[in-house]
Order: sequence, then structure tokens, then C-alpha cells
Amino acid sequence: MTYKIGEILTGTVTGVQTYGAFVSLDAHTQGLIHISEIQSGFTKNIRDVVQIGEKLQVQIIDIDEYTQKISLSRRTLEKQFVRPPYHRKHYFTDKNKQIGFQTIDEHLPGWIDEAMDILSS
Repeated sequence: MTYKIGEILTGTVTGVQTYGAFVSLDAHTQGLIHISEIQSGFTKNIRDVVQIGEKLQVQIIDIDEYTQKISLSRRTLEKQFVRPPYHRKHYFTDKNKQIGFQTIDEHLPGWIDEAMDILSS
């Protein structure tokens, strides 16, 4: 049977690895759902989401021209996209201390003295 990109099919999970799940589409054809295509958001452990023998609805997202390997997705069939939680960026600054930048010239004598003390002991 020939498959086309965008086709939605029902398949059976035949194997689960840390990087994805193998899905049998028919008696002679298998595809792979990469872990990033299992569901939207972060998937820590794929075995928590799919099990061997489970029937899944999948969509073909790519077919390799030369090897005929089929890439599948469940994420594209989700009705609502799950957004990852917002993480506030943390900038490492001395903004609250109001010290500002001091030149190396001011600190260098102290650093040299400190290094000499360490070396002599």
C-alpha cells in the first residue's frame, strides 16, 4: 500500500524506545513516532504515554524518499496545543547591589597579593 504525507491512520504500537515508538500501519509497513511528536509539551518518559499493543491514531508527517522510512505524529492531531509553563529569565547581575563595574586595574593588585599568599603557604 502506498501512503501519503498528511494521511491519518490507525496503527498498533509494536515497540517503545527512549527516542520514540514504532507503530505498525499494516502487515508490511512500520513507522516511527519520535518522542517530540508523541504529544505537545515535554515528554519525560515515553512509556508513560504509549504502551506496546496500544492502538493509536497517527498522521504521516514525512516519508524518506530513499529508505521509505515513515515518520509519524500524534501531536499534529491534538485539538488544543498544550503550552509549556512560562519560565522567567534570570539575569545574573549586581543590579540590586548598585556596585557597578570596576576596572581590572583597581582589582589587580589585590588579586596578585592574594595569589602570592596562596603560593607562599
